[in-house]
Amino acid sequence: MYAINHVPYYDLAKSSTGCCSLINPEDWDEREFTFERKPFVRVSTKSLLHIPINMNKVMTRAQKAIDDAGVEAEEQLVLSYEVSPWRADHYIAVSHPVQGMINVPITGKFIAKVFEGPYKEIRNWYNQLQKYVESLGKEPLKTYFFYTACPKCAKAYGKNYVVGFEKIA
Repeated sequence: MYAINHVPYYDLAKSSTGCCSLINPEDWDEREFTFERKPFVRVSTKSLLHIPINMNKVMTRAQKAIDDAGVEAEEQLVLSYEVSPWRADHYIAVSHPVQGMINVPITGKFIAKVFEGPYKEIRNWYNQLQKYVESLGKEPLKTYFFYTACPKCAKAYGKNYVVGFEKIA
């Protein structure tokens, strides 16, 4: 189990695209993480049948507000939660609360599982994550996904790692 409030380190400076870095999937796969009031800010995006339609605009605005507040995160982690086919909430890890944004501390134990492939597989990944957590004798409570690379970087790397985080009872 990893220490409270931390996920595996990956070096953003090693990005060959100048944007997203690749994670080492072995550091994340089938691991348990514990968060104790881990600080996040929440933003929401509009979706059309689960396909985000204003993600770039929302994330750019959120990152500017975080940067303007002088807040730096120890790690790059954005947990996405599908509220409905029309909206998703995204929780951006920060080092401390950001004035003017919706600050949400997250507490709980999470089981992570790494998937690789196109985003259209999300329903299958969700089902696999649920089954995996249940196979451990744990009760799944809430599912988040960490999309580790934007579509352009995933294409450039030829890999699209997505980490499922299941909050457990």
